[in-house]
Order: sequence, then C-alpha cells, then structure tokens
Amino acid sequence: MHGRRHPRTGTEPAMARSALGLRKLLSVIYTPLFLAGAVLFAIWAGKSDAGSTPSSGALGAIAIVCAVLSLLALTDLMVVKHRLRRERGRRH
Repeated sequence: MHGRRHPRTGTEPAMARSALGLRKLLSVIYTPLFLAGAVLFAIWAGKSDAGSTPSSGALGAIAIVCAVLSLLALTDLMVVKHRLRRERGRRH
C-alpha cells in the first residue's frame, strides 16, 4: 500500500489509467471557449437594458458559470500536463 491514497479493493485493474490525451484535448478546446463565453455574456449583460430579455442578472450569472467552467478546464489541463510529464519521466 505504499504510495496509495486508498487501499485496493481487488476489483479495479492494477494499472488503471485515465484517458489523459482526451482530457488534454477537451481542456484545450473548452478553456478558451468558456472564457470567450464569459466575456461575451458579461459584455451582453453590461449592455442590456432594465426591461430586456434575458435580464442582465441572468446574463451575469451565465457569465460567472462560464468563468468558473473555464477555470475548472484550465485546472484540469494543468493537472493532465503534470501527470503526462510524470509518466514520461518514469518511462526513461
């Protein structure tokens, strides 16, 4: 159990791995996409009038959600890059 966070139960594969390449691709695509969405919805919220539909509050909330998703995608990208570097180091 050396180096393990949780003890093995015996049901998972000994060398189970995440699809790091796919995670990296999705993070690279969605980080700027969500960031652009956050900026565009924030601009739209700033330019909307009091009686407009959707309301500036709803647009602001969507902008915040997009910003949070962008930060999550960026964080995942950093984690994936770290794990890929660590895996390359073990092969050599």
